[in-house]
Amino acid sequence: MASADPSRLPLRFWIAALVAFINAVGFTLIIPLIYPYAVEFGLSDFQASLLTTAYAAAQFIATPILGRLSDRMGRKPLLIVSLLGTVAANLMAGLAPVAWMLFVARLLDGITGGNTSIAQAIVSDITTPEQRARAYGIFGAVFRLGFVVGPPLSYVAQLVPPLPGFTSLGTGFLFSAAIALFATALCLVLLPETLATGSSRFQFSWQDFGFGRLVRSATDKRFGRIFWLTFFSGFTFTIFTFAFQPFFLKVLGQDARNLAIMFAAVGMIGFVTQVFALEPLRRRFRLVQILAGALAARGILFLLMPAFPNIVAFVAIAVVFSAVNSFPMPLIDALLSLNSGPREQGEVMGLNASYLSISNAIGPATAGLLVSVSYSFPFWIAGALTLLTAWFAMTLSGRGIAKA
Repeated sequence: MASADPSRLPLRFWIAALVAFINAVGFTLIIPLIYPYAVEFGLSDFQASLLTTAYAAAQFIATPILGRLSDRMGRKPLLIVSLLGTVAANLMAGLAPVAWMLFVARLLDGITGGNTSIAQAIVSDITTPEQRARAYGIFGAVFRLGFVVGPPLSYVAQLVPPLPGFTSLGTGFLFSAAIALFATALCLVLLPETLATGSSRFQFSWQDFGFGRLVRSATDKRFGRIFWLTFFSGFTFTIFTFAFQPFFLKVLGQDARNLAIMFAAVGMIGFVTQVFALEPLRRRFRLVQILAGALAARGILFLLMPAFPNIVAFVAIAVVFSAVNSFPMPLIDALLSLNSGPREQGEVMGLNASYLSISNAIGPATAGLLVSVSYSFPFWIAGALTLLTAWFAMTLSGRGIAKA
């Protein structure tokens, strides 16, 4: 039941937001660990990239099932099951004696990784239409803050003496499991069921995956081009996100701890820039102009990174990159919100998230193939494609999209 006071969000919202924050911390804690951990198992760069692809692909397929189950059986039990899946997957990864168990762990984490979408459904359950825009704005900000906190904890985890059965890098997965277990306890103790009516009977069909809707949306006159923009922006960014790690470790000669520090710095600078710089820019320029400019700057920075293969130059470029990289996704979300009605925003945002999930699955595997040519090659490809994406973003202004 939603709060009667439109200016005050209910306590259950803050509990759901806290769970999302904790989940984001646990998720981003292991991002700097996956590649160096894969190297410990003797995996090639391409094989290491498949660990990220396996997670993203499993999450893309399983999230609609978890969402439909939560509609039938209730939000709380599915959220708890999802979080416990994360606990089990990270413990398995941290204790894995062989590489194939690491892949199983990443698949399990992806299959049960729909806890954020369930938390968003809880927000919808407990807020009125008048509260919803504000609630989702706060929810998104809290979730992004979790992305800032996770990488520093990844560094801390590597400083802790490992327990028996865990390596230094494996300890990070133990930390992530403990964080997910804490979120599970919060749900059990503090979060009541928010779905007013549910059914224990489960019915599912291929239509629930939304594949047909996803294909049709690609040519939608209002949103199709924005969805493609999301895909290309996510695809090029995830090429960089994976390729940056072997480049940082093998070309620049850094270690896994410094990699975690680098991820932390990028997250912190991006968060601060998004909070303090985005709104002033929105008052001076159109959304499409800011978006295209940010993408163009990102593409140029991708091209510059391998041109100066030393740590000082790389850090300087990465600082600028952290700032401009904070803009594209919030701006794309704003474009979708401004061009959709209140009764279709949920579906539109869900479709957009699907395009992002597909890009998150394809991008790392593509980068894994490109690094086999050279560690610089993925940066050149990502840079060129990002510049083309920036041009594509500019074409949106000529089609009546986002005149705000």
